[in-house]
Amino acid sequence: MLTIIIMAAGKGTRMNSDLPKVLHRLCGKPLIAHVLKTAFELRPDRVLVIVGHRREEVIKELRDRRVEWVVQEPQLGTGHAVQQAAAELDGFHGDVIVLSGDVPMLKSATLSRLQEQHEASGAAVTVLSAKAENPTAYGRIIRDSQGRFQRIVEEREATDEERKIHEINSGIYCFDSDSLFSALSMLKANNTKGEYYLTDVVGILNNGGKCVQAVEYAEFYEVQGINTQAELASMEATFARK
Repeated sequence: MLTIIIMAAGKGTRMNSDLPKVLHRLCGKPLIAHVLKTAFELRPDRVLVIVGHRREEVIKELRDRRVEWVVQEPQLGTGHAVQQAAAELDGFHGDVIVLSGDVPMLKSATLSRLQEQHEASGAAVTVLSAKAENPTAYGRIIRDSQGRFQRIVEEREATDEERKIHEINSGIYCFDSDSLFSALSMLKANNTKGEYYLTDVVGILNNGGKCVQAVEYAEFYEVQGINTQAELASMEATFARK
């Protein structure tokens, strides 16, 4: 059993546009349409799209898609977003893959590999990571001296040494549903932004003795999010080459 959650509630302030960020177009299609195409290639049982900012426009654009809508209002972070979806998944037992609606280049083959590794390992969560030449603005993957995954640290919370790490968190995860729902209930907004981070779920599971892992299965371009018009223009060129 597989449910896919797509986060699409943010304002996208740095796009300098009134249009919801996930509706900006890449090669003629909204960013989120590319994400949905990849999601449906995995043949999930359910696809939940979390909407918030100007949600009516997003729902109208995608009205013909076989998705379920979850409203996040107000927007209090990625962990808070998935908490809203969890309320709609009462009784579901299986894998939950979390995607971002502004990451259009991810390959379904990469996601399939992520899910296969997740199930083979029996992990509570498997994080998709990548190496970035310039990791600025991304959360870093923290490993111990033996290379074992320990936690994710957001850049704003990271030490100077941690900021030198080039392995980044893609924001894409495969969870065991029972482990996810249990950990979500323990989330706290103990950070500088006062938000509930989905990354903290990983720490909660690890501290609870659950198996957590991070796998470097993606190329950086696959997991690159779109936050500015310049990044969108650059992605157009990358899309044309791939």
